[in-house]
Amino acid sequence: MPEVNTHTMKRELSKGEVVIDNVSVRFTSRNVENLAVKATSVKIKPGEFVCILGPSGSGKSTLLNCVAGFVKPSDGCVLVDDIEITEPGPDRGMVFQQYSLFPWQTIRENIAMGPLVTGRAKGDPYEVADTFLDMIGLNAYADSYPKELSGGMQQRVGIARALANYPDVLLMDEPFGALDSQTRLMMQQNLLDIWREFGITVLFVTHDVDEAVYLADRVLIMSAGPGEIIADISIDIARPRGIDVMSSPEFSQFRNVCHEKIRAESIRAFEKQTNKSGGKSTN
Repeated sequence: MPEVNTHTMKRELSKGEVVIDNVSVRFTSRNVENLAVKATSVKIKPGEFVCILGPSGSGKSTLLNCVAGFVKPSDGCVLVDDIEITEPGPDRGMVFQQYSLFPWQTIRENIAMGPLVTGRAKGDPYEVADTFLDMIGLNAYADSYPKELSGGMQQRVGIARALANYPDVLLMDEPFGALDSQTRLMMQQNLLDIWREFGITVLFVTHDVDEAVYLADRVLIMSAGPGEIIADISIDIARPRGIDVMSSPEFSQFRNVCHEKIRAESIRAFEKQTNKSGGKSTN
């Protein structure tokens, strides 16, 4: 990653605490109420990198959207720095699996949009955009349009755009899921560099166990729906982490623990679906 003038990216390191307090989420479809997240509580410290793992339908993205302010909990609440979340805000940056860039704007304009609208960043919004273009190594593409960039490059722009508001919390919903394996690994390393440089709290949803163990300080594992946190695993692997750590005994140990818990929940989810369908195949 290119060197960055880090004094332009200072933030209060005491900020970015996330408290999920007894949160449940219910959705109603065709007059049937479904419990997506069940009585979930967790506290994330400022500057932590936390990954959420779980089988499909475990409520990972729903829980993340509660922190983002896109989904209102049916019970309980989410607090960021002791303030209850009731709507989206610039203190929380969001990165989705789909790049969600404005196709009619240049890369520089995409990144500058947040600072222009919120005024949260200090200095000229386009100078802020240039700082983040430098951080993600895409200065040469400042005047290009999203369609002219590869998927990995677009996702780097998405991360830069989220960070340009100087949020206290970065929320990421399977942001690398659509990328090929080599690009994905490059993006993981780039994200760790950015996180270390920026000192921001990261809450990262993924279905990839290796990705979670490689990136996280802690891995939260959610049960098969209705989702609740059934394990909170501290990943005690020294930082900074290079790709060689993936072949270490410590990495294998944490990966095996996570795999076993996910496997047990996936089996439980399959058995639940089978019982609900009266033993008939759901394929």
